[in-house]
Amino acid sequence: MSDDLGFTFRATKGGEVFVHHRGRLATTLRGEAAADFLSDIDGADHAEQQQIMARSSGNYRRGNERLAKNHPRNR
Repeated sequence: MSDDLGFTFRATKGGEVFVHHRGRLATTLRGEAAADFLSDIDGADHAEQQQIMARSSGNYRRGNERLAKNHPRNR
């Protein structure tokens, strides 16, 4: 599995955090959520940062991808 899931983030002076996935805005964090995100991301390596951003955006694997791939409608 690749360490890069395509997430980036940008923190503003006003305390907002914009999380992008493959160049598109995935979520905006404000207030306590933004502060928690920045404290979690600080000191994490690249792979951990990607996972944190995936969780914060809601774009996170749910465990059913393999089943969905094998469904007749997805073949």
